Amino acid sequence: MPPFRIRPKVNINASLAVPGDKSITHRSVILSALAEGPSVVDGYLDGDDCRRSIEAFRACGIEIKKEKDKLYIKGCGSQGLEAPKAPVDAGNSGTTIRLLSGVFSGRDFTVKIFGDESLSKRPMKRVIEPLTQMGAEITAANGQYPPLTIKGSSQLRVIDYRMPVASAQVKSAILLAGLQAKGITSVSEPGASRDHTERMLEYLGAKVRVEGNTVSVEGGVKLKAKDISVPGDFSSAAFFIVAGLLAKNSVISIENVGVNTRRTGLVDALREMGANIELKGNKLVCNEPVGTVVAKSSALKGISLDPELVPKLIDEIPLLVLAATQASGITVITGASELRVKESDRIKAISTELKKMGANITEQPDGFIIEGPTRLKGAEVESYNDHRIAMTMAVAGLCADGETLINNPECVDISFPNFWELISGL
Repeated sequence: MPPFRIRPKVNINASLAVPGDKSITHRSVILSALAEGPSVVDGYLDGDDCRRSIEAFRACGIEIKKEKDKLYIKGCGSQGLEAPKAPVDAGNSGTTIRLLSGVFSGRDFTVKIFGDESLSKRPMKRVIEPLTQMGAEITAANGQYPPLTIKGSSQLRVIDYRMPVASAQVKSAILLAGLQAKGITSVSEPGASRDHTERMLEYLGAKVRVEGNTVSVEGGVKLKAKDISVPGDFSSAAFFIVAGLLAKNSVISIENVGVNTRRTGLVDALREMGANIELKGNKLVCNEPVGTVVAKSSALKGISLDPELVPKLIDEIPLLVLAATQASGITVITGASELRVKESDRIKAISTELKKMGANITEQPDGFIIEGPTRLKGAEVESYNDHRIAMTMAVAGLCADGETLINNPECVDISFPNFWELISGL
């Protein structure tokens, strides 16, 4: 795909919908496959990451059919999974490799999971350690990098695990393994991470208990197949929320969005900065809060972000950094070292590219110091083959002087296949 070109826009008045939630789509596929009976997943995200989870379960003998924006899945319970005949390709999907590690840990077969060049550099030790404690045998490159070879066991041990860092993916892997163990498995986090797994487990009939930042699941309980409606992805909506705030004289509404409070930390941070953001019409759909988000042009001020808020907006921090470049005063973000091991080193990537446009950013080991407001200037920028960096730079181009050129924009297909069409049509 050729570089994407974008120029500044003002007076935007738009109402739009974003693709299905990536995190919820992954879990819909995984848990529907592990449930007993047929189910329909409506509004799923047809991005490359989620296709990796779909293909992995097809390789395990699960029948999954696609029809428009629906998936038809015939679940056969965890006992019905077959050993894949070939290594499983997780592509760029950290969710696929980590959550499937939990699933495969409870099966009496050996499977290899690998990924692309980027995924092969992402550490897996935090998921390997608890699953090994439960009885799985997992080998990895240098003890922590993909590919992973997992020799599972139908006799997994329950654990009471305390995670050193809050992570929804690691927590979910342990819970998925715990479903297949005898007894109660508990996971405690130092902070609140996304809770889509425990919400969906509860919706499908699992025995789940949540006390503060500790989640417990009882093993051996059969999941009941139910239809699942996937809301729009808040992390995708976030790009248009910030666009609505930064573009002059503009209002952007995003409908049918997941507004789970474990995901909307960006809204909390932006409101603290003075942003005019409304959440309207909230309702519970398949145990997930869903609503409409309205963002209006706002004068922002710098803040010191509470590190405890970071797990609720870890994927949106590059956007928060962009917003801070347009805020009056200094913004300090700490406690975000997790960004160093995402699809790219997002601390370095967003600092480097926004500096090309004139931003005043000081990179820190675990965050940023940003001084604003800065008048951004169009520039040629890199995506680092990271979908969130590419889309953040597109939003930067909306409020910069002149034209911005974004290289390697095709990486956006991982999570938001029609992003370029939507942002061009604002």
